[in-house]
Amino acid sequence: MGTYYAKPGEVEREWVLIDAENKVLGRVATQAAHILRGKHKPQYTPHVDTGDFVIIINADKIRLTGNKAAQKTYYRHSGYPGGLKSESFERAMQRHPERVIEHAVKGMLPKNTLGRAQGRKLKVYAGAEHPHAAQKPRTIELEA
Repeated sequence: MGTYYAKPGEVEREWVLIDAENKVLGRVATQAAHILRGKHKPQYTPHVDTGDFVIIINADKIRLTGNKAAQKTYYRHSGYPGGLKSESFERAMQRHPERVIEHAVKGMLPKNTLGRAQGRKLKVYAGAEHPHAAQKPRTIELEA
């Protein structure tokens, strides 16, 4: 009896829906990263993308604990001298609330080709509507 390794062609994927309304950003992100990696499945294999698709709705209603909403800052660099740009959490939520959750989840995925493939299965929407109703996503409730 050898160790079982999942093959990329035999992985069955389902769609999972997470409602982020009044949920803490980090809790939602860890749950989404866990599902994207496939760690909730018995056939999880570290070097194969065994994860499911994750849809996160109501990204504009996510919250942070404590005083982090006023203090948290996102940075990016253009690659040119003096090209460091910063943006507060509150400003980022006004401009593009989807990217805040994407940034948190992708930071929890591997930084390689496998992690980028898993990150492409994440779909984040600011409102309650999403175009993936045909996939019949299974709604999961996060622990409070």
